[in-house]
Amino acid sequence: MCFDIGGSFIKSAVMMPDDQLQTIGSLPVPARDWPALCAALQQLLAQAAPLLSRGSPVAISAAGVVDQQADTILAGNLPAFNGHRVAQELSSIFQRPVVTGNDADCFTLAEAIQGSARDAEMVLGIILGSGVGGGLVYRQQIIRGAGGLTGEWGHGPVTRTEFRYGGKTLHLPRLPCGCGQQGCLDTLGAARGLERIYAHCFMDAADSRTIIDDWHRQEPRAMQTVYLWSQLVSEVLSVVINTLGPGKVVAGGGLASDRALIELLDREVRARILRSGDQPLIVPASLHQQGGLLGAAMLGRRLT
Repeated sequence: MCFDIGGSFIKSAVMMPDDQLQTIGSLPVPARDWPALCAALQQLLAQAAPLLSRGSPVAISAAGVVDQQADTILAGNLPAFNGHRVAQELSSIFQRPVVTGNDADCFTLAEAIQGSARDAEMVLGIILGSGVGGGLVYRQQIIRGAGGLTGEWGHGPVTRTEFRYGGKTLHLPRLPCGCGQQGCLDTLGAARGLERIYAHCFMDAADSRTIIDDWHRQEPRAMQTVYLWSQLVSEVLSVVINTLGPGKVVAGGGLASDRALIELLDREVRARILRSGDQPLIVPASLHQQGGLLGAAMLGRRLT
């Protein structure tokens, strides 16, 4: 049994013997209520009971910092986890082994085994959605750093502020980040960041989907916004790629659903990294909305 717990919904599925997921259902997340969260998971687990063998494991993909050693999950939008030994307590409730994983790690594992990077030994997963995140997989094993932190390339005060565009010098702000620092890529590199760049440059509001659509039509303000976004993201990502040396970088999240945008990012990155090559390095994810669930199921299978 596998769960993908995001900011709004709990998704659930069972991995069948043919490695395909059988969807069970979804429920709203009781984000602030631990007993209610446990009850929601139990409800979905009961629905899946006819498909489960006795004592089979439960695997959870969750947003936030998942520290398996400390058995904690820290997520600003999921405070229900705070103060709980997550796997230990849920295992006692479910009477089944429980394993937890970060959602970006699970996404990367799934893409490394069954998705767009299944031919690569080292895979970097990047999330360009409501925030900037990532995961790292080597030889189909998640690499977990101290405190459960690996692949968090969206954080650290690294964003550049001055750019040349259309013969002008443009300045971007170094914004305060939810992690407590100022100037993190997470503030400007995700979908909300694209909107912030637009608002800063033009004192106007537009959602990320509108900006991307206008960019496809070569509307001047959208062209400038996407250019600045691509410079910011590619500079930071190039350092990560030079440091880790992934054979493939798999992009997920809302912005990654636009293939042309990922192709632009790939060109900008390959112009900056040390190794040369004509083949795409950054590719869109192929498992779409099932990456977190599928990666969690793969973690659970390794417990059997």
